[in-house]
Amino acid sequence: MQKTILLVEDDPAISNMVKTYLNNEAFHVKCVFDGEEAVNAFKHEHYDLVLLDLMLPKLNGMDFLQMVRTKSYIPVIIMSAKDSEVDKALGLGLGADDYITKPFSMVELAARVKAAIRRSTQYIVPQIERNTTIIKVHEIELDTENHCATKNGIEINLTSKEWKILCLFFENQKKVFTKEQIYRSVWEDDYYGDENIINVHISRLREKIEDTPSKPAYIKTIWGIGYKLGDF
Repeated sequence: MQKTILLVEDDPAISNMVKTYLNNEAFHVKCVFDGEEAVNAFKHEHYDLVLLDLMLPKLNGMDFLQMVRTKSYIPVIIMSAKDSEVDKALGLGLGADDYITKPFSMVELAARVKAAIRRSTQYIVPQIERNTTIIKVHEIELDTENHCATKNGIEINLTSKEWKILCLFFENQKKVFTKEQIYRSVWEDDYYGDENIINVHISRLREKIEDTPSKPAYIKTIWGIGYKLGDF
C-alpha cells in the first residue's frame, strides 16, 4: 500500500525537489506551505509521516508539532536550517522522531523516511496482536494493548519514543540498559554514539512521570553504564 507523506515546507523549490524525489520512491506527497495549512491538512486526511520545516509563516513548526503530538504518534522528521544542539534537542523533546539539517542529501532523506515508517509499522502491528496486558509499577500503569499510560488514574501524554522507552523498562524491571541498548531497541537502528538523543528523551519522560524529575524514582541513572527502573 502506498504511504502518504505530509510535507510542510514554505520554500517552493525545496518542496518541489523533495516531492519529486519521494514520488519516484513510490510515496504520495501532499505539500503545504504554512503552519495553518498544515493543521487543516492534518485534521482532514490520513498520513503515514510528516516532514516538517520549523521556520513557517502563520504558525511555526514547533507549534504544529505540539498540536500533532496531542492527537497522534505519527512519525515526524524535522527538516531545518537550524543546526544548533538546542534546536535539535527542543525538536526531539517535543516529540519529533528525527532531525535532518539543511542542506541535506535526498538519498539520506529518503532513507530516513523509510526507516521511520518501517519502525512505526513494526511497532504498531505487534501491539494490535497482543492480548490485553496491564503492567503496574508503583503509581504507574501501562496498558500495552490500548497504548495508554496512567499515573494514579490520570493519563500521561507520551510521545511514541517515550512510550517505547517506558515499556522497555517496565517489561525488563531488573535490567540495566546502556544508551546503545536503548537506542537499538527503541529506534531499531544502528547507534552512532549520539547520546544527546537518548538524554533528551529520558529527560522529557522524567518530566512527565516523576514527582521530582531532578530526583527520579522510576528511571534511575546508573553512572558510567546507563539506566534502569527504580526499585519500589
